[in-house]
Amino acid sequence: MHPTRQLHDLGQSLWLDNITRELLRSGTLKRYIDDWSVTGLTSNPTIFDLAIKGSAAYDPAIRAGLAAGRSGEALFFDLALEDIVAAADLFRPVWERTDGVDGRVSIEVSPRLAHDTASTLAAARELHARAARPNVYIKIPGTPEGLPAIEEAIAAGIPINVTLLFSPAQYLAAAEAYLRGVERRIAAGSNPAVGSVASLFISRWDVAVRAQVPAERANTLGLAVGRASYAAYRALLDSPRMQHALNFGARPQRLLMASTGTKDPQASDILYVRGLAAPFTVNTIPEATLKAFADHGSVDAPIPADGGDAEATMAAHSALGIDLDALAARLQDEGAKAFVKSWESLLAVLAAKSAALGSA
Repeated sequence: MHPTRQLHDLGQSLWLDNITRELLRSGTLKRYIDDWSVTGLTSNPTIFDLAIKGSAAYDPAIRAGLAAGRSGEALFFDLALEDIVAAADLFRPVWERTDGVDGRVSIEVSPRLAHDTASTLAAARELHARAARPNVYIKIPGTPEGLPAIEEAIAAGIPINVTLLFSPAQYLAAAEAYLRGVERRIAAGSNPAVGSVASLFISRWDVAVRAQVPAERANTLGLAVGRASYAAYRALLDSPRMQHALNFGARPQRLLMASTGTKDPQASDILYVRGLAAPFTVNTIPEATLKAFADHGSVDAPIPADGGDAEATMAAHSALGIDLDALAARLQDEGAKAFVKSWESLLAVLAAKSAALGSA
C-alpha cells in the first residue's frame, strides 16, 4: 500500500502546506488528491511570497487588478483568494464525502494584525464572505490578542484554523477559545457545528534548542511537544465539557501538526510525519516532505493517547536549563514576526511587479 494511503487509512488527514498557481493549473494538486490521498491544503504569507516572487503566472491577474485600481494588500487578497477558491473547489468532493470534517483549505488574515483583536475579527469576517466557500478556513494566530477574535469568529459561524501554536498550554488556550465560541452558539440556539483546527508548530522547537542539547537529544523535543499536545487533545475530547458540546451537535476542533518539514539535514526527512501519526488529527506538510514520504515513507504505531514518553522527554530538556514555557512564548512571538517579514517582502514584490507591469 502507498505510504500516504497508509497514513490516510490510519485516520490522519494529510494536507499540503503549499499553494501556487502552477500547482493548480498543471493538475499537480489534483494528482496529489487522487494518487497520494491529500485531503486539504494550508497557506501562509511565506508561501504566497515565494509563489508570487518566483512566477510570472500571476502577471495577467496583477495587470487586471491594476486596471481596476487595486494595489497593495487589496491586490494581494484578490490574487490569493483566486487560488484559494480554486483549491477549495478541488477539495469540495472530499468536504462533501466527509460531511465537512475534511477537504479544507486555509487562508490567513494579514499577519500585521496578530496583536489586534478587533481588526483580526473584521478581516476574518471579510475573507470568509469573499471566499464564499464552505470548506475555506480563515487562519487566525493563537496569540493572546488572537484568542478573543477566535472566540468571536466561531460564535459568528466562521470556520477557523488557529495558527502559530507551540505548546500544549497554547493549544489548550486556543481550544478554550473555540469551545467558548461553540457554547455561545448553543446558548443562542444556533448550529454549533463550526469547523476548526488548532495548528501546532513542531520543527522550530528542535532548531531553537539545537545548540543546547547533547547529540542523543537532538530532534526529540518537537516530537515530544507534539505528543504531549496530542495527550491534551485526547483528554479534552473525553472531557464532560466537550461531550456536552458534542451532544448538541458541535464538531470537535481537530489538532493539526504543522511545520513538519525536517530542518536538520542530518535527520530523517520524514521524521515528523512518521513520529506524529495519530487518528483524528491532521498533518500539513511542505511539498518536498510530501514527495519524500510518498517515496520512502512508512507509518509507525500511532501516538499513544497519553503521549507516551513525551513528558519524560520534555522534563529531560527542562533539566538542561531550557525553560519550555518561555521558549514557547518566544517561538510564537518570533513566528508572528517572521510572517510579518514575509508579508512585507510579499507586498514589496507585488509593488515592484505592479510598477513593471504598469509601465509595460
